[in-house]
Amino acid sequence: MFHGNISPEIARGIKTLRQRINVDSSVLDKTINIATWNIREFGKKPREKSSIHYIAEILSNFDLIAIVELRENLDDFNKVMDILGPYWKAIFSDIAMDRGGNKERIAYLYDKRVLTFTGLAAEADPIRTKNEDGEYVPTITWWRSPYLASFRAGKFDFVLLTAHIRWGKSEKERKRSLETLADWIEKRRKSEHVVDKDLIVMGDFNIPKEDDDLYHAITKHGLQMPESLRGKHGTNLAKDKRYDQILYYRHPIQIFNDKGGVLDFYQGDWRSIYPEPLYPEMTKSKFTYQISDHLPLWVQLDVWSDDFQIDQLVREE
Repeated sequence: MFHGNISPEIARGIKTLRQRINVDSSVLDKTINIATWNIREFGKKPREKSSIHYIAEILSNFDLIAIVELRENLDDFNKVMDILGPYWKAIFSDIAMDRGGNKERIAYLYDKRVLTFTGLAAEADPIRTKNEDGEYVPTITWWRSPYLASFRAGKFDFVLLTAHIRWGKSEKERKRSLETLADWIEKRRKSEHVVDKDLIVMGDFNIPKEDDDLYHAITKHGLQMPESLRGKHGTNLAKDKRYDQILYYRHPIQIFNDKGGVLDFYQGDWRSIYPEPLYPEMTKSKFTYQISDHLPLWVQLDVWSDDFQIDQLVREE
């Protein structure tokens, strides 16, 4: 990572962030840190130079990050990529060409020294049914299409699916979106020619509680939360809402170790990184549009085991 020619104030802000960051380092070819982060309206309006450096500093603690709420304009996103450096690559979706999609993308950032992109990158569309005219039409719209991509790290091949579920007019509406997404994931996972059955589901699901009806809607076919996140993954700034999730199907090999949690860059204080003499108009609300109103959620995966290859051979038999 290269922060380059920055002011002393930005340097002090970066130092403050580093003191707040508590993420266990990964080990090349043995473990990887993956995260999901909703960066509020990233690209809708230009951010301060300091904010671009702070976002890059936060992202650099992970090997693979799913970014939710990336907007159509990629100028600030590209500035972050420049700071992260040439080893970092990105895969991202396009926007929906109507207002319903909020001009949002989903992006995967990854360190190519650690991971390899293995070819699959696609949006997920709701399962369609045949109507009386013989046309296949969707029975629901997710407004923003979930986005899949396939990767390899160490000896572990896997697919990530990231979603941003619309808040909607009611919890009932949100529950239906989650249930139909769960059905889509299960149907795709069981397909004979699916690219890889090792699937990790992540993103902003707008699920307030850990085990409420909305959580049960997305997990109804067996998705589950890594134990390292149980009871401690509030990702709003107050850390009392479980909007963001990382979920997986139980694997015969222990993939997730005991490391994971929330990276709290906020810690109840924005003035340490946006000092009043330089940012007199900064408020907590404005701070959320400079960095975010969500905290990154992360876990560490063990990716180096001969069991992965043995298991793959058994599946191919």
